[in-house]
Amino acid sequence: MAHIYLSATHKSSGKTTLSMGLIRELGRRGRQVQPFKKGPDYIDPLWLSASAGRDCLNLDYHTTPRSEICAAFTHALCNHEFGFIEGNVGLFDSIDLQGTNSNAELAKLLGAPVLLVINVQGMTRGIAPVLLGYQSFDPDLRIAGVILNKVGGGRHGSRLRQVVEHYTDIPVVGLVPRLAGLGIEERHLGLIPSNEARGVDTTIEHIRSVIAEHVDMAQVEAIGNEAHYPSPEQDTPGSWPHRIVEPDQQTTQKASADPVVRLAVARDEAFGFYYPDDLAALERAGAQLVPFSPIHDPELPPVDALLIGGGFPECHMRELEENAGMRASIADFIRRGGVTYAECGGLMYLANQLHWHGRSSHMCGIIDSDVAMHDQPQGRGYVRLQETDDFPWPGRPSAAEDLCAHEFHHSALVDPDPRWVYAYRVRRGVGIDGKHDGIVQQNLLASYSHLRDVGGTGWTRRFLSRVRALGHD
Repeated sequence: MAHIYLSATHKSSGKTTLSMGLIRELGRRGRQVQPFKKGPDYIDPLWLSASAGRDCLNLDYHTTPRSEICAAFTHALCNHEFGFIEGNVGLFDSIDLQGTNSNAELAKLLGAPVLLVINVQGMTRGIAPVLLGYQSFDPDLRIAGVILNKVGGGRHGSRLRQVVEHYTDIPVVGLVPRLAGLGIEERHLGLIPSNEARGVDTTIEHIRSVIAEHVDMAQVEAIGNEAHYPSPEQDTPGSWPHRIVEPDQQTTQKASADPVVRLAVARDEAFGFYYPDDLAALERAGAQLVPFSPIHDPELPPVDALLIGGGFPECHMRELEENAGMRASIADFIRRGGVTYAECGGLMYLANQLHWHGRSSHMCGIIDSDVAMHDQPQGRGYVRLQETDDFPWPGRPSAAEDLCAHEFHHSALVDPDPRWVYAYRVRRGVGIDGKHDGIVQQNLLASYSHLRDVGGTGWTRRFLSRVRALGHD
């Protein structure tokens, strides 16, 4: 099982751009690449998916037990011959002192050799102690190669290679020059997602051509071929990693006895933040996914339930407002009791008005509050939630169990109504007001927190159970 882990000394080192080029070039060389991204991220995986031609999957310690990570990883690689994992932040960065959820620990868990990216602007001989320190900090981690990014020129690159080869035993796999246009435009939440960007394939091909010229791809493949098979660590007995190894037969057999649920899924330039494995879990549980566009379609298609994920509605607020027919159709569906789940951008779209940069646009008017965008994040990072008695979906876990999720939003609801009913108590994070998240109105659940169907949450099954329990046409 060939696979490789691309990490860096710190964030914003160019990992995603390099990953896109490496993945696309590996594909051009005949390798079937399955991409992965560490952490709770939607935007980078969209670009990696576009580069590979198949969905990028997320691997996240906060939401997912270690044994389940290994099971998901090995299952995803069953039909692909090269796994490519892009890390987040820096190689050893972690939210705890011991680094138990770092990139380094995930690489070791998956038996993946590390290809380390270093932004070498303004650096020459100083690269040696950096690499020596990284090697000595964790001798059990294999740093199999280094890509030096943003090299100033031929002389700069030659000097860096000479230093690395003299002081360390780490091979220099690539010297990527500092080039204008080798990157993706960014905004307040990071890179512009590929579902919004123009000329996606042209951008990826340009990056690929630069990588092919400046990275030793044969060496990259050789490093990947030396990877070890993951050795799952044990979690609590009976945890649902066993469903990932052999999910389809058992889950599909059960779902076949249940009515099919036609589920409308908002997907366009404004909404595109969904985990591919969650969408697959919905399908296994008996959902027929019906994509629609809140921007372009005139009204909601005939469906039994509605899912509006995250995205950037603020960047398309005028177009969303102008489509009054769709806004009215969604509002009517929810007011008639249609089962609806909205996350973050979806929550914003269901509010009265959206305010940003001195402009205001009408949204669906289901949540009786305006939403305002702010310059700084209003909620960012991992969250822990406890379900309240008002949580609307069946199959509530033990009251003592936290739901592990994440949030990342620059928006906030203006003057939350003190009479609102909430699905969650926030034990860590911000949510709606620092104490609550998950507005419950009739059969609507709208939250800033993003769930994943991992770690026993079972949200996809519970959501569809709610639809079936209420009956549908």
